[in-house]
Amino acid sequence: MKKLKPLFFYILLIGGFSVLVYLIVRNGGSLETGKAINNTPKFTGSTWDHFKETYAHNLKHPLAILLLQIITIIVTARLCGFLFKKIGQPSVIGEIVAGIVLGPSLIGMYFPEFSGFLFPKESLGNLQFLSQIGLILFMFIVGMELDLKVLRNQAHEAVVISHASIVFPFTLGIGLAYFTYEQFAPQGIGFLSFALFMGIAMSITAFPVLARIVQERGLSKTKVGNIVITCAAADDITAWCILAAVIAIVKAGSVGSSVYTIVLAVMYVFVMWQVVRPFLKRIGDIYSNRESLSKPVVAVFFVTLLVSAYTAELIGIHALFGAFMAGVIMPSNVSFRSIFIEKVEDISLVLLLPLFFVFTGLRTQVGLLNEPYLWEICFLIIAVAVTGKFFGSTLSAKFVGQNWKDSLVIGALMNTRGLMELVVLNIGYDLGVLSPQVFTMMVIMALVTTFMTGPALTLINKLFKEKKAPIVPEEVGNAGKYKILISFANPKKGKSMLRLANSLIKKSMNKSSVTAMHLSPSNEINQFNRNEYERENFLPVKTEAKKLELPLVTLFKPSQDIEKEITETANTGNFDMLLVGLGNSVFEGTLLGRVLGFTTRIITPERLYGTITGKEKLFEEALFDERTRQIIKSAKVPVGIFVDKELEKVERVFIPVFSISDSFLLIYAQKLIQNNDAQIIILDAGGVIKQNPELKETIRSIEQTAPNHIALFNENKIDRDFLQQQDLMIISMESWKKAVETQSVWLSNSPSILIIKP
Repeated sequence: MKKLKPLFFYILLIGGFSVLVYLIVRNGGSLETGKAINNTPKFTGSTWDHFKETYAHNLKHPLAILLLQIITIIVTARLCGFLFKKIGQPSVIGEIVAGIVLGPSLIGMYFPEFSGFLFPKESLGNLQFLSQIGLILFMFIVGMELDLKVLRNQAHEAVVISHASIVFPFTLGIGLAYFTYEQFAPQGIGFLSFALFMGIAMSITAFPVLARIVQERGLSKTKVGNIVITCAAADDITAWCILAAVIAIVKAGSVGSSVYTIVLAVMYVFVMWQVVRPFLKRIGDIYSNRESLSKPVVAVFFVTLLVSAYTAELIGIHALFGAFMAGVIMPSNVSFRSIFIEKVEDISLVLLLPLFFVFTGLRTQVGLLNEPYLWEICFLIIAVAVTGKFFGSTLSAKFVGQNWKDSLVIGALMNTRGLMELVVLNIGYDLGVLSPQVFTMMVIMALVTTFMTGPALTLINKLFKEKKAPIVPEEVGNAGKYKILISFANPKKGKSMLRLANSLIKKSMNKSSVTAMHLSPSNEINQFNRNEYERENFLPVKTEAKKLELPLVTLFKPSQDIEKEITETANTGNFDMLLVGLGNSVFEGTLLGRVLGFTTRIITPERLYGTITGKEKLFEEALFDERTRQIIKSAKVPVGIFVDKELEKVERVFIPVFSISDSFLLIYAQKLIQNNDAQIIILDAGGVIKQNPELKETIRSIEQTAPNHIALFNENKIDRDFLQQQDLMIISMESWKKAVETQSVWLSNSPSILIIKP
């Protein structure tokens, strides 16, 4: 009766209130007297026709169209970004191409009805405003990623190269404007405005894309890497200041008329630097040691961003310069900036920035270049851009003392334009300075110069061939040692894996080595806080190693393909074991997902790519997350997948044996006994040991060598109390699959787990 009580209450609640609502509605009809209610149906057709018309109306509603546009844009951008990443190009190129694909150059040309439905002219205003918000947030991030201290420390060479890389292409751009103004400048635009925009468009370097390429190419800690990053940062600051002045001149119509705007801009920069920056620094110092920021503090910084952008727009130097300036004056504390970048970056880069790419693509009409002469002009623009930026940077780098290889590398990297170029071009287009034809040519130039960076660096490295330094330190490669490689993402899990590795080699450290490796996605690391990021991630692990008196080798590297980097390091370093932590499940709320990392598979670009190439099935159940699966598939050494449940010690270990192939687990049992005096319990889950005399003899010989350290259980049923007394469970990959398939009850109560693929 007690169990039925809630049910009766529920029925009475719903039933009683339903009757009450009915009575109120029925009696409420009498209140309509004198209200002249029109009960004539608004639609006289059939119910189905009424539904179709309502559905068609809903499809064309501005909000529905905007949401459909965002869905289409994000999916297309992510897919194109993934495909370009696969061919070794920055994903940003794929996202720009996605915009052109969805624009009139492809979809609009071959599927005009679909393009007209998805991107009707009246909807483009909403798309533009959203993309501008994304750009404001992006420029804020770019400003925060600039470290002015580094600029001051390395300014001597960098400023010369940076300013040369602006003066050369700017002058060539002015010269190009002289020959193209008469035919390509829009009506009503003076030569000065057209020439200045052509010059500044040729001078831009994409600092964010360049920084990612430097990290992915392993140049971060090299002298040339530091120089080129500093050059790009100085280039960004100089170019945006020049752009602000150019915008002021274009809007005013002449240099003389723009004086007031430029004076206001200088006053604005002075107030931001001398008044607002010290105020924000005091707030940043107060909250610098906190892991998160309170909402009022976050509000202060976001209001600063919006007020700065609004002020810059009001003055007439564009809101994007204001956002950039707000980012530059943010508190310089690394952890503080990291927290803020993390808050802004995802919504900006994943959701809003692709809208800007597509909006640019909608403006880019390759079909306008319908004559050979127009393509000749396009190639001329590309040639001028490459000559000015690539050769200007190369020659100036050589002049200040760099060798030819480093000078060419600097030139190739400074020639990267990417997203920053598109920002400038769109500003020029909005101001009416660039015609649709010139805009299209310049977008093609931005794509070509960004695309050529990777191949150019590869060619330079081939021409100046050097012995490639291996990622694995020399001390790791010592022959005759038992070598363990730990790859951790979270420092806390790294500490647990270190304890586990230590228990396998504690008494034989002279014959063993442990290497801890942390790889981070290169698009998530700011070039300037790289060293601080490395220190913070390794500090807990190094502290734990010191506590364990365990000699430790550390490896850190930003990577575009983490799974590949991990397996290549393990394979080329001749490690005897690779330890990785189990990644988070997609559905963390499920029992097996939360506890074991088991989930139903979802479709990802990687899985779709694997299906197309015939490497895997699209739909099947997965025991591990995508990253772990790729590591297991590619590693040529034994892999240990560690499920951490706050492992503190490895004294009591439980090993279930399901088949004869699990016999290799006894090797790890021996290591734990010899090096850590662990108590091992072997569970003969399938009666395999009982039927195999050799296995029984192996266990007996271990027991004779180390009495009371190993025991054999023949019972299939393991209770919860027993499992909770254990520190670790070691299980083979095949047995793990069987245990998960049968959803063994004891899995949810198991201690930390080490799943081993031999």
